[in-house]
Amino acid sequence: MDKVQIRNLEKNDADEISRIYAAITMKPVDPGFKRVVEEHSQRDDEACFVAELNGKVVGFMISYILTAGFGMPKSAWIATLGVDPNFMGQDIGATLAEEILNYYKAQGVENVYTSVRWDSTDLLSFFKTLGFDRSNFINLRKVLK
Repeated sequence: MDKVQIRNLEKNDADEISRIYAAITMKPVDPGFKRVVEEHSQRDDEACFVAELNGKVVGFMISYILTAGFGMPKSAWIATLGVDPNFMGQDIGATLAEEILNYYKAQGVENVYTSVRWDSTDLLSFFKTLGFDRSNFINLRKVLK
C-alpha cells in the first residue's frame, strides 16, 4: 500500500469529508456539516487534518482549542474524525491522531479531550489505544422540545 499523506484541511475537502461521514453513519449528512468543515479549514489556530492516499481523501480529524472552559486551562478538543470504511484498519486514524497530538504538544497544550458515546465500543477502543482515559467531566444534555 502507498504511504498515506497527512496535510492541513482545506475548504475544498468538505465534499469528500461529507462523503466519508455519510459512509460511516450510513445517513445523509446535514447540510450544516459541510459548512462547519469549511469554517474549520479557515482557522489558523486549530489542528484539522486530512489523510490522502494517491490524491484521494481517505480520512479526516477536526479539532479545536478551548481557552475558557469552566475554569479549565487551555485545552484541545477532538470534535470529529472519520476514515473511509474502505480504508479502516490501516492505521489512518492513528496517523491523523498522532499528527494532532504532536501539533498541540508543540503548542504547549497539555490536555486533549474528546467525547464518545458510551456504546461506541469501536471509538472507545480507538481512543484507549491512543492513551485517552476518562476525564473529570460529565457530559450534560437538555432536550429542547
